[in-house]
Amino acid sequence: MKLTSLTVGSIETNCYMIYDEETKSAVVIDPSDEASLVQARLDALGLELRAILLTHAHFDHGGDLGRLLAKRSVPVYCHPADRALPSWLTHGLKWSEELSEGQSLDFDGLRFTVLHTPGHTPGSVCFRCGDWLFAGDTLFAGSCGRTDLPGGSWKEMAASLRRLAALEGNAAVYPGHGEPTTLEEERRDNPYLEMALKS
Repeated sequence: MKLTSLTVGSIETNCYMIYDEETKSAVVIDPSDEASLVQARLDALGLELRAILLTHAHFDHGGDLGRLLAKRSVPVYCHPADRALPSWLTHGLKWSEELSEGQSLDFDGLRFTVLHTPGHTPGSVCFRCGDWLFAGDTLFAGSCGRTDLPGGSWKEMAASLRRLAALEGNAAVYPGHGEPTTLEEERRDNPYLEMALKS
């Protein structure tokens, strides 16, 4: 299993592509709002897109889905709680499949577990894939997602951060924005996580 990423779109969102070198099956997490760049990377690696996973429904994480889906039909997954977000935050983003806490997803051997981590949005999720944690806008290196937009909640964010801090092991953390980190680094150095643990 391999991982490649792009930082794309109007708010420099991290898009992740997880793929199998032998089968060429790929899953894209948060394709952002520049589908042409995502498609170019898939084409360059000879990958076949099997599914799209959204960590939440903000436009910068999936606002250009229409173009990415123009020549194919693959399932798009997001948590249903984000259907309540205002259109100026989603730009009309739509998905075909709904995520739930603890759900297991398997796409040709690419396996993910869903962790519902509200706070940035009501439907924010993280995806665990082996020793990789795709954290969306819940956990960043040294920070966390903002909670002042519609649907945001510091109380829920704090609970989600506590949950991530309690995960076993030292998973590599791939956030929705910024540089990768690890759970151990964030347990040690992240002031927002420290604040959440004290709240």
